[in-house]
Amino acid sequence: MSLENLIKINQLQRHTATADEVQRLLAAANRNMADSGVAGLSDETRFDAAYKAIMQCAMLGLMANGYRPSTTTPGHHQTMIQTLGLTMGIGKEVWIVLDSLRKKRNLNDYSGDLIEPAAVRNCISHAQSLLTHTYQWLSEHRPDLLNKSQ
Repeated sequence: MSLENLIKINQLQRHTATADEVQRLLAAANRNMADSGVAGLSDETRFDAAYKAIMQCAMLGLMANGYRPSTTTPGHHQTMIQTLGLTMGIGKEVWIVLDSLRKKRNLNDYSGDLIEPAAVRNCISHAQSLLTHTYQWLSEHRPDLLNKSQ
């Protein structure tokens, strides 16, 4: 499926990103990564913070390519993760893991399933890798959206 096909089925909308909104999302992702590393927080809170950073990076990938998810349509988190291959060249093996983290987050949010410490570490590690990749991808493909002081 292409990004254009996702517009046709109302999963994505066209969007022109600005450097200001990209900078705000990058700053939020960095804050969430910092929060995910605070040892005194619960595993669920640390996992949520890392997951938010993943979602913010996925949003950045879409925005930098001229899209944003249609948040009124169910499944926009899944769409954001599964388009990472199209937006920032993330391999299928990685976005499958990210999608499993999305499912784990949903189980915790909607049924109270516990988040194990190993899952927290896994989520934090993948979020940090994706954030690093996002900066590299933006620098290479959309430097106009990055603050020159970074």
